[in-house]
Amino acid sequence: MTNKTDLTDAEWRAKLTPEQYHVLRESGTERAFTGEYDGHKEAGEYKCAGCGEALFESDDKFDSGCGWPSFVRPAGEENVDEHRDVSHGMVRTEVRCSKCEGHLGHVFPDGPQDQTGLRYCINSAALDFKPKD
Repeated sequence: MTNKTDLTDAEWRAKLTPEQYHVLRESGTERAFTGEYDGHKEAGEYKCAGCGEALFESDDKFDSGCGWPSFVRPAGEENVDEHRDVSHGMVRTEVRCSKCEGHLGHVFPDGPQDQTGLRYCINSAALDFKPKD
């Protein structure tokens, strides 16, 4: 079981940039095609910008053309939690970090059919990248 990261609002604000705070703590969304990792192709691991939890691997990243980094699966199913999201007049599945409960993005059933068929559409602001050694 993952140890939860439990910080006060003031601690989160001190730790994160304003954009990271908006995405991770207020369930915000960065504008499409503006995130640092949308077109990123380097090999490595994408971690939670809030707590460092391993979230996605570069081998599972693909260019969906949606304007946000897209992945076919998380690094480990236990590393992300999924919740029903009915905001903005839509029904979607929200993806959160299982360790700090930070909002990451959403998962959709329109990913590559030769893989999982899923598209984890993730905000760059929710991620930190660690290159492969």
